[in-house]
Amino acid sequence: MPASKWLRVLALVSPIALSACQSFADLASDPSLSPSKSPIIAENVRSGRLARLGALQHPRILETYGGEYSNVALERMVAGIVGKLVTVSDNPSQVYQISILDSPVVNAFALPGGYLYVSRGLLALASDSAELAAVIAHEMAHVTSNHGILRQEREKEAVLAERIVSDVLRDKEAGRRALVRGKLDLAQFSRNQELEADAVGISAIGEAGYDPYAAAAFQQRMAAFNAYRSASGANDKGIDFLSTHPSTPQRVALAVGHARKFGGRGTGARDRESYMRGLNGMMFGDNADEGYVRAQRYSHVKLGITFEFPEGFDIENRPEAVLGGRSADGAAIRFDGDEVAKTTSLTEYIASGWVEGLDVSSVRAASINGLEAATAKASVGRWDFDVTVVRANGAVYRILTAAPAGSPELSVLAGKVRSSFRLLSASEKADLKPLRIRILKAEAGDSVATMAAKMRDVTSAQTLFRVLNGVSEGQALEPGTLYKVVTQ
Repeated sequence: MPASKWLRVLALVSPIALSACQSFADLASDPSLSPSKSPIIAENVRSGRLARLGALQHPRILETYGGEYSNVALERMVAGIVGKLVTVSDNPSQVYQISILDSPVVNAFALPGGYLYVSRGLLALASDSAELAAVIAHEMAHVTSNHGILRQEREKEAVLAERIVSDVLRDKEAGRRALVRGKLDLAQFSRNQELEADAVGISAIGEAGYDPYAAAAFQQRMAAFNAYRSASGANDKGIDFLSTHPSTPQRVALAVGHARKFGGRGTGARDRESYMRGLNGMMFGDNADEGYVRAQRYSHVKLGITFEFPEGFDIENRPEAVLGGRSADGAAIRFDGDEVAKTTSLTEYIASGWVEGLDVSSVRAASINGLEAATAKASVGRWDFDVTVVRANGAVYRILTAAPAGSPELSVLAGKVRSSFRLLSASEKADLKPLRIRILKAEAGDSVATMAAKMRDVTSAQTLFRVLNGVSEGQALEPGTLYKVVTQ
């Protein structure tokens, strides 16, 4: 059976508790990063059916998302926000466990029993504590309102949770794909429930002393980021918070209306500087376990391999595969891996039945940059395929290139990708590092262009800088203000 993209060669990140013993110099000097006075740990409330159901699914969700992202400054900052929100909650006895997911996907969701999840991708998008508080309060509202239970026509909690486990998580790989695509039933809600959670969440952040207009601001930021992502080719609408919590003019207007109940704009704290300091050094984008996309090149340090997509292909690094697509003609490239016995030749493997429409006569042994390989052709309906498998460092990788039937470009495209596949050198491995958020203070004369010029290995740097920092087109930067850039 096919394994995941990484063949289970790599161990999953071990879950790390929010009390991880990591030290940062600024913790002692920044009181905003002190632990909450009411620790947000689910171990305190393991009694109760909902808590037990959430506890059952919690480790599976961590595994799906690569574990928790361990950063003590962020963990304490998030826990402090939750602590403030709990004090004004309609259900102050509810205890929450917040997990920061090690995922670049912009996502946040809730499970029964007080399990709340926010990804580092969402943390990178928020610009201050008030915006993050708005997201967390929204998810807390789903929990306190029992939205996960009320949907599915008020099915019993146990029946609903058991169905989630059996239908979504029974098969590890199917469960992983479904979770990443936001299809976990308990984490999705109806439109009316979303609007209700907006109202409850905005009320909560206002009562907790945060700027209630932050909710509308973050919704607009989500819309801007979605536009940036779509323009960059990552336009899969079904994988994250952006699709399950769409930002619409009506929703923004309703959020502003709820915020007005607390007064005019400028009401409440935003806590921007403390939040930005907490983000400094946080990983941005892909992590080492999923490999890195840099321009048209994909590289994986731990697996020791790299290859390039042809120019004009948009690339998406998904958990199950690395995908490339070209909108002009629909040509596509898929890269993943499979578990193949060392005693099985690659020609035998190609002909073993996993390739639909295979032309058996086209199977050929090959060598690619000194690596054992095999190639073949296949046709299904309106599409022709070039199939390449390569054995490298004991693992087998698959490159499937598709083009419209009869296209003369299929062989050219497949040849470019195939010939670029090789092992990474020691120096290349040393140079490949994850991207990180760096917080810089704008100096006199700085502009979007000068700050974006400091960013590395991102698409449309100036647009991304504006989105990450909430800077509109034509807006000048303020000297002395902190801004995010993405670099190593």
